[in-house]
Amino acid sequence: MNVEVPELQAIADRIVAQAKPGEQVEAYVGRGGETSVRVYEGELEHFVSAQSDGVGIRIIKDGRTGTAYAGTLDVAAIAEVLAEARDNVQFGTQDEFAGLATPDGVEPVPQKFWDDDLANYATEGKVDLTKDLERRALAADSRVRTESANYDDGWDESAFATTSGIRTSGRSNSCYVSVVTLADDGDETQTGFGFSVGDSPKDFNLDKAAREAADRATRLLGATKPATKRTTIVLDPYVTSQFISILSSAFNGENVSKGRSIFAERLGEQVAVPFFTLVDDPTNKLAYTATDIDGEGLAARRNVLIKDGVLQMFVHSSYSARRMKTASTGNATRGGFAGAPGVGCLAMQVAPGSKSQAELIADIDDGVLIQEVSGLHSGVNPISGDFSTGASGMTIVNGAVGAPIREFTIGSTLQRMLQDIVAIGNDIDWLPMRAVGLSLVINDVTISGS
Repeated sequence: MNVEVPELQAIADRIVAQAKPGEQVEAYVGRGGETSVRVYEGELEHFVSAQSDGVGIRIIKDGRTGTAYAGTLDVAAIAEVLAEARDNVQFGTQDEFAGLATPDGVEPVPQKFWDDDLANYATEGKVDLTKDLERRALAADSRVRTESANYDDGWDESAFATTSGIRTSGRSNSCYVSVVTLADDGDETQTGFGFSVGDSPKDFNLDKAAREAADRATRLLGATKPATKRTTIVLDPYVTSQFISILSSAFNGENVSKGRSIFAERLGEQVAVPFFTLVDDPTNKLAYTATDIDGEGLAARRNVLIKDGVLQMFVHSSYSARRMKTASTGNATRGGFAGAPGVGCLAMQVAPGSKSQAELIADIDDGVLIQEVSGLHSGVNPISGDFSTGASGMTIVNGAVGAPIREFTIGSTLQRMLQDIVAIGNDIDWLPMRAVGLSLVINDVTISGS
């Protein structure tokens, strides 16, 4: 495999070479940085540029695991981390499924993760484009003011080595801008937001981000509380992204092994409408969370979760795979060198339909366009599937967007919502999130208002 960060790879290799008999050793070495810019009323309000590096070591012996990490790559500190991880093994709980990932022959999909334009982009330019984004949002509508305009980027270099034969390294960087707007009509204030994502700042669509932020805020002016009823809802792409992200825990192999998933014991069953296909595909270069390797150094891959409405598979790390007597799907997750491997979806995408949001709305006589939800994580039970969350949006009357509404809840279950999907949009929006956005039309959902 091509080693892209030889300096870090050498450190990881040296750590693993010190394994004692009977030990499984994993070394994860990383360094990275981030820039955050916030502009308010044309002035720089907040600026952060930070860097960090460190090492995490995991040792497994006789079914017991010991971990340790340090926020430095100093040689003496690394030696201390290795010793501490060894000491911690004796305190670990014995687990028959404990073990490192082993090479499975799947080769990483070549992708572009590093952009030289972004790496070399001047700090002054980052501040200037953030100010430009704010100006465009203000110019989009006279009723709009901004709460903040923001620029964020980050870069990361990492290297893996294990006694089981995994050896890989790489680097990546990414960036996005966002703007939060406020709109007033004298009696109330509504908020809006917009994003733009690119490989480098040169790819940003500032006009689109500004326009969406202004539209979201002004659309809801004069909103009222709707009557309680069962109706058809259209999830805006941003809301769909959140909805799909909530579903991710149901595909988590560790959750499934513990019976904590709405899909447990349902492999091969029809869990959604026949035209619904959902994949987890971190090999898609358009996904914001695209990657070539997972949190254990195995190749990331395209996994079809639901095909034509039928549940196809769950996602696994090497640990959850051993629990369920199957193989890793390249879905180990990790929160940097200080984190232990977990499991989860990496970049979820719904197969798009053929209609725009406007065309979807044109087919609805009575419904609601859901533009924003609140309390989604607290209002959804991923084990039972119960779904209840606050929302705001627009009524749909005779195929057209009508009056704004707010202060209502939408209620159903995840299981039923997947079966009540009636249409999927083609308006794919690659947001800075783990799931793609597009419009989704769902029938027979309860909205509880006045």
